[in-house]
Amino acid sequence: MGETQTPASEPEKKRGGFARLLLWLMGILVVLALLAAGAAYGGWVWINQQFAAPGPATANETVLLPRGAGLISIANQLEREGLVTDARLFRAMVMIDGGDRDLRAGEFAIPEAASMAEIYDILRSGQTIQYPVTAAEGLTTAMILRIVEASEVMTGEITRIPAEGALLPETYLVSRGDDRQALIDRMEAAQDALINELWPNRTEDLPFDTPEEAIILASVVEKETGIAHERPMVASVFVNRLRRGMRLQSDPTIIYGITQGEPLGRGIRRSELDSTANRYNTYQIDGLPPTPISNPGRDAIAAVLNPPEGQYLYFVADGTGGHAFAASLAEHNRNVAQWRRIERERARGG
Repeated sequence: MGETQTPASEPEKKRGGFARLLLWLMGILVVLALLAAGAAYGGWVWINQQFAAPGPATANETVLLPRGAGLISIANQLEREGLVTDARLFRAMVMIDGGDRDLRAGEFAIPEAASMAEIYDILRSGQTIQYPVTAAEGLTTAMILRIVEASEVMTGEITRIPAEGALLPETYLVSRGDDRQALIDRMEAAQDALINELWPNRTEDLPFDTPEEAIILASVVEKETGIAHERPMVASVFVNRLRRGMRLQSDPTIIYGITQGEPLGRGIRRSELDSTANRYNTYQIDGLPPTPISNPGRDAIAAVLNPPEGQYLYFVADGTGGHAFAASLAEHNRNVAQWRRIERERARGG
């Protein structure tokens, strides 16, 4: 059960209201004092001019406001860091405007010579400095967790590890101090939203029945090619093979069963191709592997849900970074022979 927040008691509400009233009155007193000091210069007009005048910052700066900081603390910090000339004036003008509750915590970019009025607008906008955290397509959950853990601007521990394939790879923007677990939750929610968006519009008669199976197949597609325009063709090959009861025979599935998706660092051995102990070995098992082998991106998921029509059943590397596709075993064998020649030439330094 979640924790229930206890409503503030009437005495607590009264104390909070009294504190705000006191702060507002202090702001008024500061303004009156400033009016007196600036009477010779036009009083209220002078105060507004000071609030809108260029500030003391001689270069673009950043300011990090801690969570829970009140108006007095924020105003004093701005003056201490050389961003405003008068903390009292800043505080008073914010109070008179009623914006003391609108100031946000976080890291903000302050332009060179920004006025107090401009800084006030920046702080209440909530537009903190954003930092990208990129999770590339085809990374395992463990790899993505390491990327998030390595972020120097985020805080907190990752307390819940999602299943393989549960995160949507893309670039996420975070603010300094954001919680790491919250970002992982965002990635998971984004993957759920994507599959819920794409699943209802899938092609009929696909050789799998659930969104979870679609993610599994998409994860294999993602690991087989990093070339965007090849994903639909690779998806078509695997869908065609599943429809015909053929095994996927995907090398990345073997590697996942050996290393949980970490780089193997060598070629796959014949004994590993023949192994029935590896439950991810799609040379030996029928159908899909038991779980995803990576976190697939939008394009790979879309490709397996709406694969192009075609007769391709095989593909092999073509020596250019892409693949040669074939509809028959004879054609595939010719493509394999060509790839073997390329490998031999490379080994000889040709």
